[in-house]
Amino acid sequence: MTPEAVDLFAGAGGISLGLQAAGFEIRGAVEHDGDAAATFRGLHPGTKLHEGDIAAADFSDFEGVDLVAGGPPCQPFSVGGKRLAEDDPRNGFPQFIRAVRDIRPRAFLFENVAGAVSATKRPYFEWMLRELHACGYRTVWRCVNAADFGVPQRRLRVFAVGLRSDATFEFPRPSHGSDGDQEWIPAKSVLDPQHPLGTPNTAKITYARRPDLRPSPYDGHLFNGGGRPLDLERPSPTLLASMGGNKTPWIDVLNVVPDYHATLLSGELPRSGEVPGARRLTVSEAALIQGFPPGISFVGRQSSQYRQIGNAVPPSLARRIGEALRDQL
Repeated sequence: MTPEAVDLFAGAGGISLGLQAAGFEIRGAVEHDGDAAATFRGLHPGTKLHEGDIAAADFSDFEGVDLVAGGPPCQPFSVGGKRLAEDDPRNGFPQFIRAVRDIRPRAFLFENVAGAVSATKRPYFEWMLRELHACGYRTVWRCVNAADFGVPQRRLRVFAVGLRSDATFEFPRPSHGSDGDQEWIPAKSVLDPQHPLGTPNTAKITYARRPDLRPSPYDGHLFNGGGRPLDLERPSPTLLASMGGNKTPWIDVLNVVPDYHATLLSGELPRSGEVPGARRLTVSEAALIQGFPPGISFVGRQSSQYRQIGNAVPPSLARRIGEALRDQL
């Protein structure tokens, strides 16, 4: 029998795509953002979608499904925000707990930024786990790097899984990196510097007036804006939801970055103006780095499409965890 799942805070559907590939049927979903909801509908036309505030969602139709999954908004815990946790109005964990109580699934799965288990936020995280334990679930959590599971991106996130049984969930073993059998997958596996995919991002890349040198040419601050050049020989750094303008990572088509870094180390003065041969990642390229399958159509303005990608759980990572869940259920 095919296991069923409900995806809360579904976004563009990264978790749902992964769970579907792992053998789950996505019975229902909740998403408040209109563009993300429209993207989700295009990917899952047969799923019952509640578009709007999750506090108004009625979960009675989903009572008894096998899995409640979701990525409650991470801004309350993100190092890039104020990290207000339970005091942040965007905190979605109380509604996630309500859904688990109402639906009574055989298991739950949630994902969040690694900052959720930092020293200052750990008490609230542990409170959430106690609340879920009181619902009858044996829960484990782990910080997972997407690169360890074949995603061409270094993306550290915390996953928690609870089972309504005496069993304890066992996370899948990494397939890549130091703990896996294969090397990390580099960004160049999905990117072609000479042949961009999709609509170009025209945000310019310029030299920084006061460069901040680091040992690696791809670290520090040699160029203006938050989007750094990609080292195509390694997995991409974490893609952020704030991509779209000058926070979008970029490709060094002419291999300018290492040479410029070397000239600065030798004592030469910083350059000015635009960086030759530099271009921002397109939406389609960012989606591939995030682990989405090729050809996904995202709805909305360009900034909205980047945000949907940056907020998503890599579908290929969700698939690996979903396969382990399916087998253990």
